[in-house]
Amino acid sequence: MSFEKKLDSVLDRFEELKKLLSAGGSDDPQEFGKLSKEYSNLTPVAEKITELKAAQTELDDLEQIVQDAESDAEFKELAEIDIPPLREKIPVLLQNVKIMLLPKDEADEKNAIIEVRAGTGGEEAALFAGDLYRMYQRYAELHGWKFETISSNETGIGGVKEASATITGRDVFAKLKFESGVHRVQRVPETETGGRIHTSAATVAVLPEAEEVDIHIEEKDIRVDVYRSSGPGGQSVNTTDSAVRITHIPTGIVVCQQDEKSQHKNKAKGMRILRSRLYDHERAQKDAVRAASRKSQVGSGDRSERIRTYNFPQGRVTDHRINLTLYKLDRILDGSALDEMIEALTTEDQADRLSDLGEV
Repeated sequence: MSFEKKLDSVLDRFEELKKLLSAGGSDDPQEFGKLSKEYSNLTPVAEKITELKAAQTELDDLEQIVQDAESDAEFKELAEIDIPPLREKIPVLLQNVKIMLLPKDEADEKNAIIEVRAGTGGEEAALFAGDLYRMYQRYAELHGWKFETISSNETGIGGVKEASATITGRDVFAKLKFESGVHRVQRVPETETGGRIHTSAATVAVLPEAEEVDIHIEEKDIRVDVYRSSGPGGQSVNTTDSAVRITHIPTGIVVCQQDEKSQHKNKAKGMRILRSRLYDHERAQKDAVRAASRKSQVGSGDRSERIRTYNFPQGRVTDHRINLTLYKLDRILDGSALDEMIEALTTEDQADRLSDLGEV
């Protein structure tokens, strides 16, 4: 299908939906809901296509006036003034339409579960993991999202060995999905008397939060072990076997949960995380096939890939996937400049996928 025919088919479907909904849609509430959602999703695309087509028609008309020997001289002069802005506007509109027509990531609209773990570097790595966790917490607050800690294993001086949270709001996963990977920090620890720069790391995993309709887990596929919760230093959090370890037998994925005093609450939280990890596991397998033919790995979500370096002495943050360096370390860590990184990654991914489509 040519690109023009593709645009026409989108507009035809939009008009069809408009007529269906104005006539009452469907007697089935579920079907009516689907049609309404499709119409809502198509509306901005149809508006942009209509704008593009109107601009192209206007340009054709103006160029015809200029080329027509019998055209009025004043009309020609006005046409020649209006043509250059249209020639600049149309490629921008065309690019916007192409981006809007890219296949949507079905997980983009989902909420997310974020997991941050200290990597190599001991206490300094735990402090950095704590910095990252608070960065995402502040970023969520700036976007009006709900940030809710699921579990946290803290070191007691601002560091975390590992921490996870659910982030709920509009397009959360779409914004945060490129944050998965190894984040590296270079800074002088407070305990370092010689001023030597230490390098340590933390890993971040961002999972789309899966609903039961996305992933159904059979009881026969899981093994649930219970044990006594323990806090830092082995101190008992409570005296009952309330901690839960859930093993998904087919994949070997293990989730441990002990923050709640109730075994049932810990199991419910654990199942929520397991469902999201399984959903992410399925996505990763599909992505691996697609990524095999792609030059860029921006959206690969590879947990072992070093994606970013935070250099404190120079006040800079570098994202290695797109070779972008921002000298805004403090503002990135307080969440206020993180969008600059995220938007650059999103743009790169869109450009990458457009090139994969070839000529449209």
